[in-house]
Amino acid sequence: MFETWDEKWFLLKQLVKRDFTTKYKESFLGIIWSFLNPLLIMIIFTVIFSVLFRREIRNFPVYFLTARIIYQFFVDATGGAMRSIRANRSILTKIFVPRYMFAISSICYEFINFLISLIILFGVMIVTGEHFHLMMFASIIPFIFLIIMIFGVGLILAVLNTYFSDIGHFYSIFALILMYASALFYPIEIVPANVQAIFTLNPLYIAISCFRDAIMYHVFPDILSLMYLAVFSVMLFGVGFLLFRIHEKKLVLQL
Repeated sequence: MFETWDEKWFLLKQLVKRDFTTKYKESFLGIIWSFLNPLLIMIIFTVIFSVLFRREIRNFPVYFLTARIIYQFFVDATGGAMRSIRANRSILTKIFVPRYMFAISSICYEFINFLISLIILFGVMIVTGEHFHLMMFASIIPFIFLIIMIFGVGLILAVLNTYFSDIGHFYSIFALILMYASALFYPIEIVPANVQAIFTLNPLYIAISCFRDAIMYHVFPDILSLMYLAVFSVMLFGVGFLLFRIHEKKLVLQL
């Protein structure tokens, strides 16, 4: 069952559709909340931090939102993949379904939310007078590497969370640390030079920085940064793929 690509594609569409239906079934605002959420968070952070960093950061709303949507996509997509096996135990214990499809569907669902957030970003750019430029298309490059990294991390977390249910609690703490370590709402220049070197080891910060360069500063992302992001992402994907393949048949037994 679900052995051909057509069958897997049908399953993927049904799983993503189910996630949307489940999330918005009892919501008054429905899908509108996906537009309001990043916008409200941006307004709150702008009111609080634009005063502190008004001289250091040009166009704080766009500066913050370009980082926020990347960070949120990473955390939500990897977190959804992490919970995907346990959340679908009722299906997995009854019929054979490729286990990785649940992780992929969670990431695809969050990708759609990212596209909605991207609409908000473009709207804020228009309102704040930020110029659009052809160099913005260069943001696709770091974003592709980001997706590769998300798949790798998501598969690793899906396996670990199946064996150790406490992983979810630790990941929440990790996500909070990651937010502060990715310079979402402050300029990295305020961080001591020796600490800045540590920031450059954070692949998510690199992805955000490259994304900002293309979207906000209209320059091509730094080549060395892209190379580092590419190598790190491919390595994580390789580890996640191998780990999931090794444990795929054992995961249901752990539920």
